[in-house]
Parts: sequence; structure tokens; C-alpha cells
Amino acid sequence: MTTAWSGRRLLLVVAHPDDETFGCGSLIADAASGGADVTVCCATRGEAGELVDGCELGGGTLADLRVRELQEAGGVLGARAFELLDFVDSGMEGPAGSETLVGAPLESVVEAVTAVLDRVDPDVVVTLDPTGGDGHRDHVRIAEATTAAARRRSSGASLYHWCIPRSVLLRWLERTREVNPDSGHLELDSSTLGRPTEDITTVLELAAHLDVRRAAIARHASQRSPFEDMPDDLVHDFLTRDHLVRAEPPWPGGALETALLVPDRR
Repeated sequence: MTTAWSGRRLLLVVAHPDDETFGCGSLIADAASGGADVTVCCATRGEAGELVDGCELGGGTLADLRVRELQEAGGVLGARAFELLDFVDSGMEGPAGSETLVGAPLESVVEAVTAVLDRVDPDVVVTLDPTGGDGHRDHVRIAEATTAAARRRSSGASLYHWCIPRSVLLRWLERTREVNPDSGHLELDSSTLGRPTEDITTVLELAAHLDVRRAAIARHASQRSPFEDMPDDLVHDFLTRDHLVRAEPPWPGGALETALLVPDRR
């Protein structure tokens, strides 16, 4: 079963440049190859990211570089438009100023996302996991805001939360402990990582887009790829199969979806 994308609009709302590719890249590629008009909305410019060794800014800022990477990687995947919000990357921890995504009032983030929804008028909205399954507070905030904005707007668009199954993240932590024992990710509470299998409503098989996905990942050269040092089988699971939770319209239960629901709003 494949999604009927021709002539339809997909809006992906994420927190940082590279979320769209490291997380949802195969989904973007699949929708774009099927004829969808894909817009990526990014809430921050990734200012708090860590520049990898050997990467030069060339006189610019990390924020400038990461926005270019977002646009280049998104273009490889097939996205046609990009919307940048004006919030600052909150980082993983520490105080969050009022200009940051986490420090700003939630309502201001909801309003910013609502304005994008009004401009794009998507048929399907995909955002990140609001349960905090990957341990990043910015991901939670943009997911909360997007969910609130989509429900408030009541346009009839489908809304999905992209997530990672807990079983997959636990395998990743085991590997991280072996190859990078000083990683801050090892301090996360493993019992709350990822989404339990019973929460997942939708599984997309996207192996056909693996080469495009890898090419897009390479465009985010300023950031360390989360797939480095992973065994091949785990990389394959991350890159070829996407898991989502359908939030709107509410999931009725039954067999897992194998394609996103694109409502007929015409």
C-alpha cells in the first residue's frame, strides 16, 4: 500500500536542521517521489550544535551553515520549500532564555506554527514525538506546538508524530555504550526512551529511498551523524523503516497502517 501523493501537500515540522534528514528523510523522499509538494518547517537554526572536527565555518556562523545544510539536504530528498521560524536552539540542557524554543511561551510557538500551516495548507502534517522519546527538549516543544496548532486550525489535515520504537533505541544505546562510553546520551533514562510498540499506528517500508537518504545525510557535514559507528543491521532499521503515531484523525485501532492517511479535502 502506498500513499496517493499526487497534487497533495506534506508539511514536516521539526526543531533543528538535520532533524528532517537524520529522522524523517526517507519519508520526505517517499512523498516527494510520489508527487507530493513537500515543505520543511524548522523552528531553529541549530545554533547550539557542536561543529565536527575539521569542518570550517568559512567566516560565517554555525547557524548560517546549518541552514544551508538544511536546504541542501532537503533538496536532495525532494523538498520544494523551507520555512524557518525565529526561535533559538535551546540545547540539550541548562537554562533556556526567552528567545529559545523551550524558553519562549508555548503560545508564541503555536502561533508561529499556525502561520506556517495557514500559508502551506497541508494535507498531511508530520512532526516529532511529543513524549520526549529521544531525550531532546526542543523536539518535545515543537511537537507540542505543532499538535496544538493543527488541532486548533481544524482543517481536516492528517497529523502524525514521527517516533522511534523503544526497542530500536535500546539497541542503539547498547552500541553507544560500546563505542562511545563517554556519550551524554548514556545518561538518559532508558525506560522512557522511544515509543512502546503498542503506541505505534503506522509503519512505512522505505528501503527504496536508502541511497537518496544517505546522500542527504552527507550534506549535514557540520554535525556528527547519529549513524556513525552503528552496526549495519541497526543502520538499516533506522533508515529503511519509519514508525509513526497517527494523532488526527484519531487512530481507530486494528491493523497497522502501511501508508499515511491523505484526506480528500477538495
